[in-house]
Amino acid sequence: MARQFSLPYQIPPTALLAPAADAAGRTSGYVSLKNALKAWIVCHVNQGNAATVQLTPLQAQDVSGTNSKAITAAPIWSNADTSAVAAPGAKQADAANFTPSAAVKDKIVIFEITPEQCMDVSNGFRSIAIQTGASNAANITAAEIFILGAYEQASPPSPLTN
Repeated sequence: MARQFSLPYQIPPTALLAPAADAAGRTSGYVSLKNALKAWIVCHVNQGNAATVQLTPLQAQDVSGTNSKAITAAPIWSNADTSAVAAPGAKQADAANFTPSAAVKDKIVIFEITPEQCMDVSNGFRSIAIQTGASNAANITAAEIFILGAYEQASPPSPLTN
């Protein structure tokens, strides 16, 4: 008998940043977590140059990015070399952002977002994005978010709308 878990149905991924060079840094679109118990932002850094890339989750009041600001401290995991260590890698200190080492390696960084713990939900901050800092054109970044919904249904609400 198959196990009763399916990632696409229970924790569906949503793209935040398509893979691209990150010389100037960029900010993803915002997704709504209003129907979420928890979410994980999974960032990929294919580091072709020894320039660091800061990763910062941002919260906003809607998917348009209204009143965007940094989150408070959230749990973070970092895999500094995906060829040598299986993800998720080492638990880091909880923080509002993370900068992987400058080592030229493929990396994964995971932010665990529990909205009521690291977002200003009492003031309506229910949307989230990821921002990368300025780096080098040889560094490629990408990110997706996995959202654990507050309730299961055949057609869950889209995180792309308020």
